[in-house]
Amino acid sequence: MRVTLLGTGDTTGTPTVGCDCATCEAARERGVSRSRFSVHVENERTGESLLVDFSPDFRHQFLEADVALPDAGLVTHIHFDHLDGLGNVYRLVDGLPVHAPSETDPATDESVAETIRRKYDYLEDRIGVHSRDPFEPFETCGFEVRFVPVDHPPLLCYGTVVEDPQTGAKLSLTGDTSYDVPERSREVLADPDLLLATPSSPRRSVSTTRSAGARGTRRRSAHVRHETHDPRGGARARGRPRRRPDAARPPRALLPRRRGVRGAARGRRRGVRAVNPTLRPRRDRTVLSR
Repeated sequence: MRVTLLGTGDTTGTPTVGCDCATCEAARERGVSRSRFSVHVENERTGESLLVDFSPDFRHQFLEADVALPDAGLVTHIHFDHLDGLGNVYRLVDGLPVHAPSETDPATDESVAETIRRKYDYLEDRIGVHSRDPFEPFETCGFEVRFVPVDHPPLLCYGTVVEDPQTGAKLSLTGDTSYDVPERSREVLADPDLLLATPSSPRRSVSTTRSAGARGTRRRSAHVRHETHDPRGGARARGRPRRRPDAARPPRALLPRRRGVRGAARGRRRGVRAVNPTLRPRRDRTVLSR
Protein backbone atom coordinates (compact mmCIF):
# COMPACT_ATOMS: atom_id res chain seq x y z
CA MET A 1 0.00 0.00 0.00
CA ARG A 2 1.44 3.33 -1.07
CA VAL A 3 -0.07 6.48 0.46
CA THR A 4 0.55 9.94 -1.03
CA LEU A 5 -0.68 13.12 0.62
CA LEU A 6 -1.68 15.23 -2.36
CA GLY A 7 -2.91 18.15 -0.25
CA THR A 8 -2.89 19.07 3.44
CA GLY A 9 -4.06 22.68 3.45
CA ASP A 10 -7.25 24.23 4.81
CA THR A 11 -10.20 25.56 2.80
CA THR A 12 -8.28 28.48 1.29
CA GLY A 13 -4.89 26.76 1.04
CA THR A 14 -1.58 28.21 2.20
CA PRO A 15 -0.60 30.89 1.42
CA THR A 16 -4.08 32.35 1.19
CA VAL A 17 -4.84 34.90 -1.52
CA GLY A 18 -4.74 38.43 -0.08
CA CYS A 19 -3.60 37.33 3.40
CA ASP A 20 -0.52 38.90 5.02
CA CYS A 21 -0.50 36.94 8.28
CA ALA A 22 2.78 35.49 9.56
CA THR A 23 2.03 31.99 8.28
CA CYS A 24 1.20 33.11 4.74
CA GLU A 25 4.14 35.51 4.58
CA ALA A 26 6.51 32.76 5.74
CA ALA A 27 5.09 30.39 3.13
CA ARG A 28 5.68 32.95 0.37
CA GLU A 29 9.23 33.64 1.54
CA ARG A 30 10.03 29.90 1.58
CA GLY A 31 8.29 29.24 -1.73
CA VAL A 32 6.03 26.68 -0.05
CA SER A 33 2.44 25.98 -1.02
CA ARG A 34 -0.12 23.71 0.63
CA SER A 35 -3.10 22.74 -1.49
CA ARG A 36 -6.48 21.52 -0.31
CA PHE A 37 -6.95 18.07 1.24
CA SER A 38 -6.72 14.84 -0.75
CA VAL A 39 -5.03 11.45 -0.20
CA HIS A 40 -4.03 8.98 -2.92
CA VAL A 41 -3.84 5.28 -1.91
CA GLU A 42 -2.27 2.86 -4.37
CA ASN A 43 -2.70 -0.89 -4.12
CA GLU A 44 0.66 -2.09 -5.31
CA ARG A 45 -0.62 -5.67 -5.60
CA THR A 46 -3.39 -4.85 -8.09
CA GLY A 47 -2.08 -1.62 -9.61
CA GLU A 48 -5.34 0.16 -8.70
CA SER A 49 -5.61 3.55 -7.00
CA LEU A 50 -8.14 4.94 -4.52
CA LEU A 51 -8.62 8.67 -3.94
CA VAL A 52 -9.86 9.93 -0.58
CA ASP A 53 -11.68 13.25 -1.20
CA PHE A 54 -11.59 15.39 -4.33
CA SER A 55 -9.65 18.59 -3.76
CA PRO A 56 -10.40 21.75 -5.78
CA ASP A 57 -6.68 21.54 -6.61
CA PHE A 58 -7.15 18.13 -8.29
CA ARG A 59 -5.46 19.02 -11.59
CA HIS A 60 -2.43 20.69 -10.00
CA GLN A 61 -2.00 17.86 -7.48
CA PHE A 62 -1.99 15.09 -10.04
CA LEU A 63 0.40 16.95 -12.33
CA GLU A 64 2.79 17.70 -9.44
CA ALA A 65 2.69 14.31 -7.71
CA ASP A 66 2.76 12.27 -10.94
CA VAL A 67 0.45 9.59 -9.53
CA ALA A 68 -2.08 7.50 -11.44
CA LEU A 69 -5.64 8.70 -11.92
CA PRO A 70 -7.98 7.00 -9.45
CA ASP A 71 -9.89 3.81 -10.18
CA ALA A 72 -12.34 4.69 -7.40
CA GLY A 73 -12.97 7.53 -4.98
CA LEU A 74 -14.24 8.19 -1.46
CA VAL A 75 -15.96 11.37 -0.23
CA THR A 76 -15.92 11.95 3.53
CA HIS A 77 -18.14 15.05 3.63
CA ILE A 78 -19.54 17.79 1.40
CA HIS A 79 -17.39 20.78 2.37
CA PHE A 80 -15.97 22.61 -0.67
CA ASP A 81 -12.34 21.67 -0.05
CA HIS A 82 -13.12 17.94 0.03
CA LEU A 83 -15.65 17.59 -2.78
CA ASP A 84 -15.49 20.33 -5.40
CA GLY A 85 -12.61 18.79 -7.33
CA LEU A 86 -14.87 15.96 -8.48
CA GLY A 87 -15.78 17.88 -11.62
CA ASN A 88 -12.18 17.45 -12.78
CA VAL A 89 -12.84 13.82 -13.69
CA TYR A 90 -14.85 14.96 -16.73
CA ARG A 91 -13.08 13.65 -19.86
CA LEU A 92 -10.38 12.05 -17.69
CA VAL A 93 -12.08 8.87 -16.49
CA ASP A 94 -15.03 6.76 -17.49
CA GLY A 95 -17.22 4.85 -15.04
CA LEU A 96 -15.47 6.01 -11.85
CA PRO A 97 -17.07 4.47 -8.74
CA VAL A 98 -17.50 7.12 -6.02
CA HIS A 99 -18.33 5.78 -2.56
CA ALA A 100 -20.00 8.03 0.01
CA PRO A 101 -21.92 7.66 3.29
CA SER A 102 -25.65 6.91 3.12
CA GLU A 103 -26.68 8.51 6.43
CA THR A 104 -29.08 11.47 6.08
CA ASP A 105 -27.66 14.69 7.48
CA PRO A 106 -30.28 16.70 9.45
CA ALA A 107 -28.55 19.91 8.34
CA THR A 108 -29.12 19.21 4.63
CA ASP A 109 -31.85 16.53 4.58
CA GLU A 110 -29.54 14.58 2.29
CA SER A 111 -26.81 12.03 2.67
CA VAL A 112 -23.35 12.74 1.30
CA ALA A 113 -24.10 10.31 -1.53
CA GLU A 114 -27.37 12.07 -2.39
CA THR A 115 -25.70 15.48 -2.43
CA ILE A 116 -23.07 14.21 -4.87
CA ARG A 117 -25.74 12.75 -7.19
CA ARG A 118 -27.68 16.04 -7.17
CA LYS A 119 -24.71 18.40 -7.47
CA TYR A 120 -22.86 16.40 -10.12
CA ASP A 121 -25.81 15.12 -12.14
CA TYR A 122 -23.94 16.18 -15.30
CA LEU A 123 -21.37 13.47 -14.55
CA GLU A 124 -23.92 10.66 -14.45
CA ASP A 125 -22.34 9.03 -17.52
CA ARG A 126 -18.84 9.35 -16.00
CA ILE A 127 -19.25 8.34 -12.36
CA GLY A 128 -21.35 5.93 -10.37
CA VAL A 129 -22.23 7.04 -6.84
CA HIS A 130 -22.50 4.20 -4.30
CA SER A 131 -24.18 4.77 -0.92
CA ARG A 132 -22.36 3.09 1.96
CA ASP A 133 -23.63 2.58 5.49
CA PRO A 134 -21.30 3.77 8.26
CA PHE A 135 -19.19 0.98 9.79
CA GLU A 136 -20.20 -1.50 7.06
CA PRO A 137 -17.17 -2.76 5.09
CA PHE A 138 -17.13 -2.73 1.30
CA GLU A 139 -14.53 -3.67 -1.30
CA THR A 140 -12.88 -1.38 -3.81
CA CYS A 141 -9.48 -1.40 -5.53
CA GLY A 142 -8.62 -4.64 -3.74
CA PHE A 143 -9.08 -2.94 -0.33
CA GLU A 144 -11.66 -3.36 2.39
CA VAL A 145 -12.98 0.09 3.28
CA ARG A 146 -15.24 1.52 5.99
CA PHE A 147 -16.64 4.95 6.79
CA VAL A 148 -16.77 5.87 10.48
CA PRO A 149 -18.59 8.91 11.94
CA VAL A 150 -16.43 11.66 13.47
CA ASP A 151 -17.25 15.17 14.78
CA HIS A 152 -17.06 18.15 12.41
CA PRO A 153 -20.19 20.28 12.91
CA PRO A 154 -22.45 21.53 11.53
CA LEU A 155 -22.32 18.75 8.91
CA LEU A 156 -21.98 15.01 9.27
CA CYS A 157 -18.41 13.97 8.54
CA TYR A 158 -16.66 10.62 8.37
CA GLY A 159 -13.24 9.13 8.80
CA THR A 160 -12.14 6.17 6.72
CA VAL A 161 -10.33 2.91 7.31
CA VAL A 162 -8.58 1.25 4.37
CA GLU A 163 -7.24 -2.29 4.83
CA ASP A 164 -5.48 -4.72 2.51
CA PRO A 165 -6.94 -8.18 3.25
CA GLN A 166 -3.93 -9.88 1.70
CA THR A 167 -1.10 -8.14 3.56
CA GLY A 168 -2.97 -6.95 6.67
CA ALA A 169 -1.87 -3.34 6.06
CA LYS A 170 -4.21 -0.80 7.68
CA LEU A 171 -4.56 2.93 7.02
CA SER A 172 -6.80 5.06 9.28
CA LEU A 173 -7.82 8.60 8.36
CA THR A 174 -9.75 10.51 11.00
CA GLY A 175 -11.20 12.97 8.51
CA ASP A 176 -11.86 16.55 9.59
CA THR A 177 -12.79 16.18 13.23
CA SER A 178 -12.68 17.55 16.75
CA TYR A 179 -11.67 15.57 19.84
CA ASP A 180 -15.18 14.11 20.17
CA VAL A 181 -14.81 11.05 17.96
CA PRO A 182 -17.45 8.45 18.97
CA GLU A 183 -16.11 5.49 20.90
CA ARG A 184 -17.22 2.96 18.29
CA SER A 185 -15.38 4.94 15.60
CA ARG A 186 -12.23 5.03 17.74
CA GLU A 187 -12.36 1.26 18.04
CA VAL A 188 -12.54 0.84 14.25
CA LEU A 189 -9.76 3.40 13.65
CA ALA A 190 -7.54 1.82 16.32
CA ASP A 191 -4.21 0.08 15.81
CA PRO A 192 -3.36 1.07 12.22
CA ASP A 193 -0.01 0.87 10.50
CA LEU A 194 -0.45 4.51 9.52
CA LEU A 195 -2.79 7.01 11.19
CA LEU A 196 -3.50 10.32 9.44
CA ALA A 197 -5.20 12.76 11.82
CA THR A 198 -6.76 15.98 10.50
CA PRO A 199 -7.83 17.66 13.74
CA SER A 200 -9.86 20.82 14.17
CA SER A 201 -8.36 21.21 17.66
CA PRO A 202 -4.65 20.25 17.40
CA ARG A 203 -3.69 19.90 21.07
CA ARG A 204 -6.75 17.96 22.16
CA SER A 205 -6.36 15.73 19.12
CA VAL A 206 -3.30 14.16 20.70
CA SER A 207 -5.64 12.17 22.93
CA THR A 208 -7.59 11.12 19.86
CA THR A 209 -4.38 9.98 18.20
CA ARG A 210 -3.40 7.98 21.25
CA SER A 211 -6.77 6.28 21.57
CA ALA A 212 -7.01 5.59 17.82
CA GLY A 213 -3.51 4.38 18.42
CA ALA A 214 -0.59 4.15 16.06
CA ARG A 215 0.85 2.09 18.88
CA GLY A 216 4.29 0.52 19.14
CA THR A 217 7.64 1.61 17.79
CA ARG A 218 6.87 0.39 14.28
CA ARG A 219 3.46 2.06 14.04
CA ARG A 220 3.36 5.54 12.59
CA SER A 221 1.07 8.54 12.97
CA ALA A 222 0.93 11.91 11.29
CA HIS A 223 -0.99 15.03 12.26
CA VAL A 224 -2.20 16.44 8.96
CA ARG A 225 -2.99 19.72 10.65
CA HIS A 226 -4.15 22.59 8.50
CA GLU A 227 -1.51 25.35 8.48
CA THR A 228 -3.88 28.00 9.79
CA HIS A 229 -3.40 31.74 9.82
CA ASP A 230 -1.58 33.61 12.56
CA PRO A 231 -4.02 35.57 14.77
CA ARG A 232 -1.29 38.11 15.52
CA GLY A 233 -0.86 39.06 11.87
CA GLY A 234 -2.86 40.81 9.17
CA ALA A 235 -5.75 38.36 9.23
CA ARG A 236 -7.05 39.72 12.54
CA ALA A 237 -6.42 43.31 11.49
CA ARG A 238 -8.86 42.74 8.62
CA GLY A 239 -11.61 41.69 10.97
CA ARG A 240 -11.28 37.96 10.44
CA PRO A 241 -12.13 35.62 13.33
CA ARG A 242 -9.59 35.26 16.11
CA ARG A 243 -7.74 31.96 16.00
CA ARG A 244 -6.38 29.94 18.88
CA PRO A 245 -2.65 30.69 19.33
CA ASP A 246 -1.76 27.00 19.39
CA ALA A 247 -3.42 26.54 16.00
CA ALA A 248 -1.23 29.19 14.41
CA ARG A 249 2.05 27.32 14.58
CA PRO A 250 2.72 25.17 11.51
CA PRO A 251 3.68 21.52 12.09
CA ARG A 252 7.44 20.86 12.06
CA ALA A 253 7.21 17.27 10.87
CA LEU A 254 4.46 15.24 9.31
CA LEU A 255 5.88 11.80 9.93
CA PRO A 256 7.56 11.41 13.34
CA ARG A 257 10.89 9.61 13.47
CA ARG A 258 10.53 6.31 15.27
CA ARG A 259 12.84 3.42 15.88
CA GLY A 260 12.71 1.19 12.82
CA VAL A 261 11.65 4.03 10.49
CA ARG A 262 14.78 5.75 9.16
CA GLY A 263 13.78 7.34 5.89
CA ALA A 264 13.41 6.06 2.38
CA ALA A 265 12.37 2.44 1.96
CA ARG A 266 13.17 1.49 5.54
CA GLY A 267 11.16 0.45 8.57
CA ARG A 268 9.92 -2.67 6.81
CA ARG A 269 7.47 -4.93 8.64
CA ARG A 270 5.53 -7.53 6.70
CA GLY A 271 6.27 -5.61 3.51
CA VAL A 272 6.10 -2.10 5.00
CA ARG A 273 7.63 0.72 2.97
CA ALA A 274 7.88 4.17 4.49
CA VAL A 275 9.19 7.28 2.81
CA ASN A 276 9.08 10.86 4.08
CA PRO A 277 10.70 13.01 1.39
CA THR A 278 11.86 16.52 2.18
CA LEU A 279 9.23 19.22 1.81
CA ARG A 280 9.89 20.71 -1.59
CA PRO A 281 8.95 24.19 -2.80
CA ARG A 282 5.39 24.38 -4.10
CA ARG A 283 4.58 20.86 -2.98
CA ASP A 284 2.82 19.18 -0.11
CA ARG A 285 4.45 16.45 1.91
CA THR A 286 4.19 12.86 0.79
CA VAL A 287 4.02 9.71 2.86
CA LEU A 288 4.47 6.24 1.44
CA SER A 289 3.55 3.25 3.55
CA ARG A 290 3.16 -0.43 3.17
